[in-house]
Amino acid sequence: MGGSDARALSRSLLDLCRMRKLTIATAESCTGGLVAGALTDIPGSSDVIDRGFVTYSNEAKRAMLGVEASTLANFGAVSKETATAMAIGALERADVDLAVAITGIAGPGGATPGKPVGLVHFAAAARDGRIIHREHRFGAIGRSAVRARSVVEALRMLMDLARGPQVAAKPQRAAASRLRPRVTRSPRRHVVKRRPPRPPRG
Repeated sequence: MGGSDARALSRSLLDLCRMRKLTIATAESCTGGLVAGALTDIPGSSDVIDRGFVTYSNEAKRAMLGVEASTLANFGAVSKETATAMAIGALERADVDLAVAITGIAGPGGATPGKPVGLVHFAAAARDGRIIHREHRFGAIGRSAVRARSVVEALRMLMDLARGPQVAAKPQRAAASRLRPRVTRSPRRHVVKRRPPRPPRG
């Protein structure tokens, strides 16, 4: 997955959002604004992209996105909880329809017990209340590769939300015979058979 994948996804995402009149904000830590860069590299993206938050430090996550200090202390900057809080914060502060957040360990350093190099948490939030989270462990594939793959994954998540919620399949129609109105038949007339007159008794 390289730049061509990100560019193709960016074009598709922008076209879809333009058609559905959706706006986007990004909140990035380990990718340092690469998602916003991929989207704004496409001409005409200004009618979809509102802003991007680059919140590399914990202080930036608190100040710019409203991530609680307790969330960062209890779960760490690279966690589902922090990624989700970042996405919701971007959604609320930018007043957009969709937001995506990325926080991870691109390497080569920064690993901690249970959180290896290549671990990235993603979250995307929609104005209608939908929130999705994904965790990827890309491994020690190199800083640039982790960041590039993270951009593609973030764009895919935005695409999933932009398509809208899955509409439940409509129940199948009953067989035509069941829907035919019942024909009301007029009641049968009972014909009274008249007995032939009895001959007069003599």
